[in-house]
Amino acid sequence: MTVHPWLPNSPKEIKKEMLLKIGVKDVSELYSDVPDTVKLNKLLNVGLGRPLSEIEVKRIVLEKLSRNKIYINPPPFMGGGVCYHHVPSVVKWIVSRGSFLTAYTPYQAEISQGILQALFEYQSLIADLVEMEVVNASMYDGSTAVAEAFLMASRVTRKTRMLVPGTMNPQHLEVAKTWVYGKKLKIEEVGFNEKTGFMDLTDLEEKLKQSDVAGVYVEYPSYLGFIDEGIRKIGELAHQYNALFIVGFEPLSLGILEPPGKLGADIAIAEGQPLGLGLNYGGPYLGVFAVRWDRKLVRQLPGRLIGLTEDADGKRAFAMILQTREQHIRREHATSNITTNEALMAIAAAVYLSLLGKKGIVELAQHIALKAAYTAKKLNEIPDVKAPALESKHFKEFAVRFPVEYKGLYKYLKDHNVLGGYYIGDKYPWLGECALFCVTEAHSLKDIDLLFKLIKEYIETKR
Repeated sequence: MTVHPWLPNSPKEIKKEMLLKIGVKDVSELYSDVPDTVKLNKLLNVGLGRPLSEIEVKRIVLEKLSRNKIYINPPPFMGGGVCYHHVPSVVKWIVSRGSFLTAYTPYQAEISQGILQALFEYQSLIADLVEMEVVNASMYDGSTAVAEAFLMASRVTRKTRMLVPGTMNPQHLEVAKTWVYGKKLKIEEVGFNEKTGFMDLTDLEEKLKQSDVAGVYVEYPSYLGFIDEGIRKIGELAHQYNALFIVGFEPLSLGILEPPGKLGADIAIAEGQPLGLGLNYGGPYLGVFAVRWDRKLVRQLPGRLIGLTEDADGKRAFAMILQTREQHIRREHATSNITTNEALMAIAAAVYLSLLGKKGIVELAQHIALKAAYTAKKLNEIPDVKAPALESKHFKEFAVRFPVEYKGLYKYLKDHNVLGGYYIGDKYPWLGECALFCVTEAHSLKDIDLLFKLIKEYIETKR
């Protein structure tokens, strides 16, 4: 009996017995509903053609990992929706505990009280941060939280159009368009002021006058880093025309900015990456999702909610509530396709927020804002460099316009061990030769001065 080193139940005799048990003659019968035209009728040429030992696999993986370039001194200056932040070591140590790491998605709530309590604490901490009553636990990432918010707005209002800023995060926009396509929900961009980036309120109101608008979405701060000073008016206009007001916020910015709840948001979503998650080679991240207390909104909230209750003995207990919205229970009738989600990342965010506390978040936000402002001020000292490229207040990210082709400057920075900003000139041509930079608490003044020195040097050589 030949046993495959990686696959249990691989011997032919065992396979035959298993097929007999489920009532099929051949494995191919299990795929009878798949058209022959899309079936692959040959073996895939993968691997090295033979089973590998653990030590061989480890050497191959480590060799590939060694090709990665890690930017620590200085940390990356690249913006684009996720940025380099300091992650306290205790965050990773706590979420690496087996009781969190291996049981992070509780489907049998009665045996998962510890996990449920941790998620309840996450919901409570985010609710305090955004000053809204109901928070789920949780979504996949910021982009899918945006898409779920749009779908939810359409379900609640029974309308078929979403209005979004013309400066919206392009990755989030593409994800949202993909998710809403099957629901016939149209996403339409609203005009904006090219000097400030602010949404054009006149254009917004004209589009709202059409009665099919389910919601208005605004980023706060925006993908380009600016803080739209007309955000309250945007919300008021949305409500005036019976549309929901959806705010996409940056979590740490709420240390100095008004929370979505005070701005009148019906739905607030965020990318939770700044909350102690690191960059992680692009994931996993965390989708934050909150709504104000309204029965219509809560009933349509995607994902799961953790509630506090009492057991039969009158002791405190936690339970998953309203989870019938998930596809593992309601299948195609669910309001959301989320099942196993980023709950471990939600617990990490809860650990991070509990470490900082209210005072810590305020101090951190002030620290980030000051360093970003200092960086922009320094870069503006270079002739013909415009930082920020937009005439408005920014938080940690800002677009910088250069008098030279950015591709060469980016390579020059990289050659000197500095990862520069994310090029956005192709996505926002009206900004010119622009890149999106991000400055956080992780960047020292020495790091910022080095960035300034290298950019100044390069531009001077091109004159």
